[in-house]
Amino acid sequence: MEASVKPDPTFYRTPAEAISAPPETLAYVVTFDPEAKRPDRLAVLDTDPSSPDYGRIVGGLEMPNVGDELHHFGWNACSAALCPHHDGGEAMERRHLIIPGLRSSRIHVVDTKPDPRAPRLVKVIEPDELARKTGYSRPHTSHCGDDGIYMSALGNSEGDGPGGVFVIDNQTFEPRGRWEVDRGPQWLAYDFWWHLGHDTMITSEWGTPNMIEGGLNPELLLGSQYGHRLHVWDLSRRRHRQVVDIGSQYQMTLELRPAHDPRRAYGFMGVVVSLEDLSASVWLWELGPDGCELTRVIDIPAEPADPELLPPLLKDFRAVPPLVTDINLSVDDRFLYVSCWGTGEMRQYDVSDPRRPRLTGSVHVGGIVRHASHPSSGPLNGGPQMVEVSRDGRRVYVSNSLYGSWDAQFYPEGIRSWVAKIDASPVGGLSLDPRFFTEFDHRAHQIHLEGGDASSDSYWFS
Repeated sequence: MEASVKPDPTFYRTPAEAISAPPETLAYVVTFDPEAKRPDRLAVLDTDPSSPDYGRIVGGLEMPNVGDELHHFGWNACSAALCPHHDGGEAMERRHLIIPGLRSSRIHVVDTKPDPRAPRLVKVIEPDELARKTGYSRPHTSHCGDDGIYMSALGNSEGDGPGGVFVIDNQTFEPRGRWEVDRGPQWLAYDFWWHLGHDTMITSEWGTPNMIEGGLNPELLLGSQYGHRLHVWDLSRRRHRQVVDIGSQYQMTLELRPAHDPRRAYGFMGVVVSLEDLSASVWLWELGPDGCELTRVIDIPAEPADPELLPPLLKDFRAVPPLVTDINLSVDDRFLYVSCWGTGEMRQYDVSDPRRPRLTGSVHVGGIVRHASHPSSGPLNGGPQMVEVSRDGRRVYVSNSLYGSWDAQFYPEGIRSWVAKIDASPVGGLSLDPRFFTEFDHRAHQIHLEGGDASSDSYWFS
């Protein structure tokens, strides 16, 4: 390789390098039309406090079709490209966003250069190509690895299982194929992430497309049919190694957030609801010589409520479940952020000791019953749902839509969509930024930040 070729400056060899990098000035947000009458969009937000457009939409891209339901997305390349045993990382750059449609199974490749405020669509992977090359559909979570773009999928083209993981070439953007060589007992899929230095992948469970696309199915929920297990994989051999079942009363093991420090083989998993009391929980996984162990380290109780104020789905329960639908871990591994979409609360925990989290901050915005206001708004609905944290841990961005059919069940009045920014104190504590509140005519879902964020990158060095 020529000496003049240098790594992308937004690739960081260590978490400390990422934390000390310049702050983001732009954020990318995927949005969708819940009625599937207009094409979904990628929006670009100005996040520079010194800009006259701070907190405003300053660019974007409309997709060519309708009904995609853009959901999760990710970068084509990141700090994982600096793997010490992989050639070519220095020649790559963080410039393309990989944006799947969860309903259409169509994957969009969007170039953010040369003008990051005017992204361009450069490739579309159609559903039939994805099914033919991988056997999967409903692509969900995307992570940039050292040798390709990894993406989870909820099921097959008929809407059944198994779900799993497939790989896309990070230069040609062609689907390479299914990742698993031996999936063992794994059937349901949702999130995935890894401990690169420990050659381990972790995956979680939601449901097959037929289980989730029509909304939350009460019969499946009360029958404990949604996911309640975590799976441990041999990353290089692509083989299932262990399954850890936390109990069928815990439903929907969703978001996974591993420690950023590559020496430390632990992480956190969010669980949406307990059938025993509608509480939500966060679990700690730890890898050891005898395998992976899971421990419940955070419990968040349901809040009693007048049935008249509840949607039909919840009236008989006379309570609002927290519904932990996303979590995020700061790059320094100190603070864990927990989104309570049902009660409209964002919680911050000090997890310096991951076995003993300590609640250090809380703000309310939206909520099924509370309808808490933002300083720049009147009463709101929805609640903190997707959460993204800046590399330095000082800024937390939240959006308020979960998934179209599920939005309608928990917020039947229709969600007024917004993105808000929360300021995080370096010693703990949260406060809403009164200047940053962006409303959308579409529904806003996931957010990623220019140059990476707390959920974009994996690091090889400590």
